[in-house]
Amino acid sequence: MIVRITFILCLLVGVASSAPPPTNYPVSSIPPELMTDVDAVYREDHMRFTISGRGSGTLFSRVVVTILNEKANNYAKRVIGYDKLMKVTNIVGNVYDQQGNLVRHLKPSEIYDQSSYDGLFSDNRIKAIDLSQASYPYTVEIQYEMDFKFLYYIPGTTIGGERVSVQNASYTLLYPSTLKPRYRTNHIDEKPVQAKVNSTTESLAWSFANIKPLMVEPNGPDEDELVPSIEAAPSQFEYDGHPGSMSSWDEYGKWNADLNRNRNELPQATKDKVRQLINGKTTDEQKARALYEYMQNKTRYVSIQLGIGGLQPFPASVVDETGYGDCKALSNYMVALLKEAGIKGYYVTIKSGRNQRQFYPDFPSHQFDHVIVAVPNKSDTIWLECTSQTQPFGFLGSFTDDRSALLITDDGGKLVKTPTYAPDQNRQTRTVRATVDATGAVRATGKTTYTGLQVENGSLMELVGNPSDEQKKWLQSSISLPTFNINSYSISGKKDKLPYATVNFDLTLSRYASMSGKRMFLAPNMLNRTSFIPPKVEDRKTEVVRNSSYLDIDTIIYNFPENLYPEFLPPPVKLSSRFGEYEVDYKIKEGELMYIRRMKMWRGRFPKESYNEFQEFFKGVNKSDNAKIVFLSKT
Repeated sequence: MIVRITFILCLLVGVASSAPPPTNYPVSSIPPELMTDVDAVYREDHMRFTISGRGSGTLFSRVVVTILNEKANNYAKRVIGYDKLMKVTNIVGNVYDQQGNLVRHLKPSEIYDQSSYDGLFSDNRIKAIDLSQASYPYTVEIQYEMDFKFLYYIPGTTIGGERVSVQNASYTLLYPSTLKPRYRTNHIDEKPVQAKVNSTTESLAWSFANIKPLMVEPNGPDEDELVPSIEAAPSQFEYDGHPGSMSSWDEYGKWNADLNRNRNELPQATKDKVRQLINGKTTDEQKARALYEYMQNKTRYVSIQLGIGGLQPFPASVVDETGYGDCKALSNYMVALLKEAGIKGYYVTIKSGRNQRQFYPDFPSHQFDHVIVAVPNKSDTIWLECTSQTQPFGFLGSFTDDRSALLITDDGGKLVKTPTYAPDQNRQTRTVRATVDATGAVRATGKTTYTGLQVENGSLMELVGNPSDEQKKWLQSSISLPTFNINSYSISGKKDKLPYATVNFDLTLSRYASMSGKRMFLAPNMLNRTSFIPPKVEDRKTEVVRNSSYLDIDTIIYNFPENLYPEFLPPPVKLSSRFGEYEVDYKIKEGELMYIRRMKMWRGRFPKESYNEFQEFFKGVNKSDNAKIVFLSKT
């Protein structure tokens, strides 16, 4: 009997050992409704953050993603940032084939570790993982933990995204009962499950299943504004030994003010230099301009991210001695120079970038990544960007314009709004005189004046005073014509609160007008044609978003041979919409044709119902911009 049992056991062991290993995450198990219009599917996306104290916490992250095509290979990669206050541990990575069989296990030697700042002062580092494969579909699993030696911010999460669906996801916050975090959700209706874990610990938990992909519409809000997300923040926190509160913007501002306290002292020689610079200046604006230009010439931007130095500026005396600093240090230095001149300047934290991320004024938290300076000046405020050697005095540009910011006072913080540049301030005015010969060749001489953001968009301030070959390269790249020669050119400009630049040019276009028998076909809009037409969208879901405002005025005077006269002249065009205005007019006399184009556009958000109007407006602009005049020979 014993022998028989032993034989059966051996048989069972043999069967088990010959059976294929168990599979994980076969692609066939993904619900069909999650496979439509997607490049990747999150099989699992779980994040858990545990608050262990006012200055510490632990993050656990686990994602399993099925990659369906090469467009989604980035989902097989992960870059994890860390520094001396954040430690990455327990990194696990696996790759599974279409059937769910394990085909690759991440080795420690395959985790790429390097500094995240090349040649700058920083303790920020990254661990990079690349599990991408050459054949599709495949599935990757990435899991890791992080130890936080601070509680300045709490990692949030996003659920899915454009062309990405989600099978299962969760976000959990564990915290001591005395340190309950704050949270806000975007595009999430579900309330968290609140539970008492033990006598001292509580939790908030969200779970999600079968989330279809986000569809981002053209000329609408960015993906990060539309994707379901959870933001979390502490009320009481500590960062590198500096305790603080985020219960209100005022309290958060007090913490920043404490970090900056007693860091704006200047050497005596620099104090003497300040008095020298402002001597003879009668207004605060004149004094501030002189000091700003002095700061620009004396310093350069260097990113400094060392411990608390990622949030606290170097003392003004250090910047004065070394001649460099990051945005915090340079702004603090500027405030110190102003203080010495008897002018009150304010340190202002702000979220930077031309594509503005959504800001939550009702959710005090770490939403900023940059620092500028504000100087109250009677009826307005002078805003100073301190990290650029070419930025005009008082001009912010698109990097920090038109958004909320936190102004740090001696006593706390308050939300303020940076200026918005109206269309008339972002102007492009062009006048051209063009002579057309009988072969269709054109000689065009003209001048274009740019102001405001149009100067910035063309990087024209950087070209003023640069070698002429750099200016010529810019002119060549800015002209959208198939063939032309530049005979002469010049670029000049002036830095100001509203900067301007002037471009003079002399061009030869050997084959601009086309000839057919006795007829000449000429497009009067030589240098500013719009090709953009918004694509058709059925059942629009989101607002129409325009991020720029400007005014373009083009006047082109054509002189043509006496034996030619206009056989066909397009009619004048006048288009008006809530997005902007467009006008084209023609004036003709013997041997001369004047083409006048004016286009004014506004930035803003418009109802989703206006998208058809938006599309029709640009259709009309496109048609007019590409219209042609037909000339007929008298002989």
